[in-house]
Amino acid sequence: MGHGPVILVSASLVENDPRITRGRTLRNMVNPTGETAFKSPVLETKFYFPRWRPGLVPRTRLVERLSRGTESRLTLVSAPPGFGKTTLLAEWLAADSPKQFSVAWLSLEASDNHPATFWTYLFTALQRAQPELGRNEIDLLQSPQPPPIETMLAVVLNEVATRSQRLVLVLDDYHVIEPGPIHDGIAFLIDHLPPQMHLVLASRADPMVPLSRLRARGELVEIRAADLRFTAEEAALFLNSTMGLQLSAQEVVALESRTEGWIAALQLAALSMRGRADVAGFITAFSGDDRYIVDYLVEEVLQLQPETVRNFLLETSILDRLCAPLCDAVTGADSGKAVLETLERGNLFVIPLDANRQWYRYHHLFADVLRAHLREEMPHQVSKLYGRASGWYEQNGYRAEAIRCAVTAGDFERAAGLIEFEAEPLVRAHQPDRLVNWLEPIPEHVIRSMPVLSTYYALALQGVGDLAAAESYLGVAERWLSHASETAGMKVFDDAGFQSLPSRIALGRGYQAIASKDVAQTLESAQRALDLLPDDEHHWRGTGAALVSLAHWANGDLERAEKFHEDAGASLERAGDIVLALNSAYHHAELLKARGRLSDAGQFYERSLRLAAQYGSAAFSGEANVHFGLCDLHCERGDLERSLHHLKMGDQCAGSNPLPRTIYRGRVAEAGLLRARGDLAGALEMLDQAEPLF
Repeated sequence: MGHGPVILVSASLVENDPRITRGRTLRNMVNPTGETAFKSPVLETKFYFPRWRPGLVPRTRLVERLSRGTESRLTLVSAPPGFGKTTLLAEWLAADSPKQFSVAWLSLEASDNHPATFWTYLFTALQRAQPELGRNEIDLLQSPQPPPIETMLAVVLNEVATRSQRLVLVLDDYHVIEPGPIHDGIAFLIDHLPPQMHLVLASRADPMVPLSRLRARGELVEIRAADLRFTAEEAALFLNSTMGLQLSAQEVVALESRTEGWIAALQLAALSMRGRADVAGFITAFSGDDRYIVDYLVEEVLQLQPETVRNFLLETSILDRLCAPLCDAVTGADSGKAVLETLERGNLFVIPLDANRQWYRYHHLFADVLRAHLREEMPHQVSKLYGRASGWYEQNGYRAEAIRCAVTAGDFERAAGLIEFEAEPLVRAHQPDRLVNWLEPIPEHVIRSMPVLSTYYALALQGVGDLAAAESYLGVAERWLSHASETAGMKVFDDAGFQSLPSRIALGRGYQAIASKDVAQTLESAQRALDLLPDDEHHWRGTGAALVSLAHWANGDLERAEKFHEDAGASLERAGDIVLALNSAYHHAELLKARGRLSDAGQFYERSLRLAAQYGSAAFSGEANVHFGLCDLHCERGDLERSLHHLKMGDQCAGSNPLPRTIYRGRVAEAGLLRARGDLAGALEMLDQAEPLF
């Protein structure tokens, strides 16, 4: 039984999946057809774990506990900032790796809260540790409708299970992760870890994973603040050996007692005591259990630094990671390398991120206080510093960081210009939500002065379902084009993008029209787009052909609808957009069924399954729809056994988190099967579930 036309348009429109976001490094993914999909750079330094340095206080008792813990599923290192979580992990890894296991390390930050960003980084970390592991999953996350994360994790875990080398995955600063779906994915990962793999979470707070269950089963190793506090012996070694002080045993005990072994407070106190005559008086007055004391001590530490070093610390505190060229760009000096090396030698809260000492970061607590002092002492310099950082990031290919710093600097026009160059690839790569998020802080009048950005913003808004706002921004772009000679106030950064606007606006108009059931306008706009589009813009031609097909279908001209849908599918295949190509194939077969050509529809479905097999799990979400179509087809033919087989296959491909339209198609197919078996009540129940999803 036919279900009528279902809208199939650009990935930027209704085929969007909001779970999709950035990919890896500076290159674009190029598919065999030559079309590119947007991939944003990842920061390689997020995969470097701090190296253990001779001279630091060894934590032998804790290292041994970490080593024993690899026999369990999860190790949790949970404590407030300044307790040495990351340093402990670095010592452990220096002791046990690589002779015992390979290490996948990922330093997390707030920008990783988008699920697809998080999983892209996680799979990339796995790939860095064991080549090829997770490579396919990174590409899957860029697909229009990636499989459920559980499906991708299952593939990776199965591969780990076949390897002899053990693997430890460390997620540092896990407390920054907020979305529930990410925690659900990590819980799934923990529950299904093979014996060869172990997970370590370092966090300021307990993560949202089933700790009590793991604890009850003996599958959890915990290291907390009470474990991480320096003992009196460790405090003495740290203060007198590492920090170079000459304190008596009584002074060490007093200081350790006042700080309760809090490593950051001990370090700050040690830095403050350097060069003091009355050390005993300082220790007597000192209390290290309060953040205000930390602020006070940092201020004292800063006051003890030469002016050049002090200014360097304040000015570079805006950076999450530091390298000499970036620091030089921000400070306007050329001493970045020398100062970073001096800070490291002086134990001044700077942590090297790679073995070559090229990238560093400040201790998080230290950086927080530095930034507070920067805003207090140099409020008028903050925007300028962020602007300089943005310029360096842009020149070195870190576009996302350049955009973030430009926004923080308040230079919204420059930020919008940077975004404009990414807008078309983002929309075409099915990431409209990312474009919308990037533009959220940009003032409306800035966006409306930019016809290219306004157009792609409109397409992205369609992709996230805000048709009213999309209509407004399409109108803005059209007005600029209709008065092209009046360029006063108009800003164009992407000249090539400006030339392609007529076709993109026409596609946007076609979608607005089909959404409002204006068939004539849909046909006019989509055909105008096809007339304007070059032959080699396969993705956009596929979108236009699909819109024309929908218009003819709605008009009852099934023969012409079939022709254009065939064109749409072919264009999407050439674009390498497998999921949209499979959805187009589903609609094409539905058209054939509507015309009574069940045999042809069956052959088209089978061809689509062969196509899906070439792409593996990348095609799962599209393949699910094909199976549901075959379920319906075999039901009409009376072959209920094969119908049930394809229903089960469709559910399996759809996974645990399918899109609403996929659920809809599955429920309708199951209703047909239940009706054929005589279960009318069950069929009606399935239709009741399907109706609100249509």
